[in-house]
Amino acid sequence: MAAVLKLVPVEEHRIKMMRKAGRLSGEARAYAASLVRPGITTREIDKALYKFIRSHGGYPNFYHLYGFKGTACMSINDEIIHGVPGNRVLEEGDILSIDTGACVGDYHLDKWGAPHGGFHGDCAVTVGVGEISPEARHLIEVTERSFWEGIKHAVAGNRVSDISRGVQQCVESNGFSVVREFVGHGIGNEVHMAPEVPNYVLEHYPEGNPRLRLHQTIAVEPMVNAGSAAIRRKTMRDGWEVILTADGKYSAHYENTILITEGEPEVLTLPEL
Repeated sequence: MAAVLKLVPVEEHRIKMMRKAGRLSGEARAYAASLVRPGITTREIDKALYKFIRSHGGYPNFYHLYGFKGTACMSINDEIIHGVPGNRVLEEGDILSIDTGACVGDYHLDKWGAPHGGFHGDCAVTVGVGEISPEARHLIEVTERSFWEGIKHAVAGNRVSDISRGVQQCVESNGFSVVREFVGHGIGNEVHMAPEVPNYVLEHYPEGNPRLRLHQTIAVEPMVNAGSAAIRRKTMRDGWEVILTADGKYSAHYENTILITEGEPEVLTLPEL
């Protein structure tokens, strides 16, 4: 990684705090994944995760965001994203996608209790529950691999589409499908910011296919289906919308927050070893 040199104090502080938010987010993801086992409910994992983030000096940035009632989105099997923690018991052979993040610094809570301002990390992983099928394991492995293939191109001066192309080629060469309707994003003082970072190459980028800027922070998050790319939407009683595969086949999700440098990108949401 290239050294960060000659930064003005404000920018230096921003990068320092984004590293802090990213590290805590990554540690939270790892902690939640460590709790996954047959017989546990997603609500039990979520409650423990809330306590973990708060006890480590952060605030869960998904908590009450857009009306979401949880610390992490927990999506099981054919649920792609936005799964709600609840009383469903995880069973041997399931796969669980955990999407979470933490906010640190000078944030404030809106009237619903969602954090704004401060500095945010965002990350996701899909894990198996007990023993899973070889097909499910391959889906999980390719999804993560596609992230790393995508960020090989996350270099200052390259375009968003360069990341998109790397992800898409990895996914489709392995016979899987990239979800089209949901994308990665910029991240910083809010969880979701410009630019959008699709996981496939668009014919037309609404935001003009922007170039990546030095010290920019973005969240890259492949969402990969075992079957077709088509989705269906399930509306919960409270109006929250969960996204599932249209054909009922499994889906996996992997995400990290990264910092654009003069060389290889710095992955912020990896816990310290």
